[in-house]
Amino acid sequence: MLLVVGQIGKPHGVRGEVSVAVRTDEPEERFVAGSVFTTEVPRDRRVSSGPATAPGIAYQVPPSLAAESVRWHQGRAIVQFEGVHDRNVAEALRGVLLQVDSSMVSSPADPDEFNDHELVGLRVVSVAGEDLGAVARIDHAPASDLIVLDRSGGGTALIPFVSQMVPTVDVAGGRIVVDLPEGLLDL
Repeated sequence: MLLVVGQIGKPHGVRGEVSVAVRTDEPEERFVAGSVFTTEVPRDRRVSSGPATAPGIAYQVPPSLAAESVRWHQGRAIVQFEGVHDRNVAEALRGVLLQVDSSMVSSPADPDEFNDHELVGLRVVSVAGEDLGAVARIDHAPASDLIVLDRSGGGTALIPFVSQMVPTVDVAGGRIVVDLPEGLLDL
């Protein structure tokens, strides 16, 4: 499974550097010189197809990019990728998602922390044992993380990922136990 760890933003300067919006909890581990990322061009990307490599031939985003150098500026990574040495090619990369394989991501040392991909697909059950559905994804809201639940009866629901409502997460057992206030799933 590929995990998005960043998205390329606008070019920074004229030598091919780009800003990267980081989407990982460990940016210092992911964004270092020599890191290789799998690329994905989003379908809704609103930029040009980039410079032509030859007359009439459109630039193609490579399947992977290797970081040549990384520095930090105002909370964003400024990355120079191998083979990207001018602003035109850097502009063609705008919007591209940077991904790593989930097998390359280690589990957190804290037993109360989880990587999002470890939770997707787990069954969600009430403290009374009622099957409520499965975890579709984890949304990261400003106040707290939210479990997006694909309900067994159809539809989706949001569950705040806080210890009062989610007392047990059993990744090995494939389930999450929730203690929800009455009516929360009816919203």
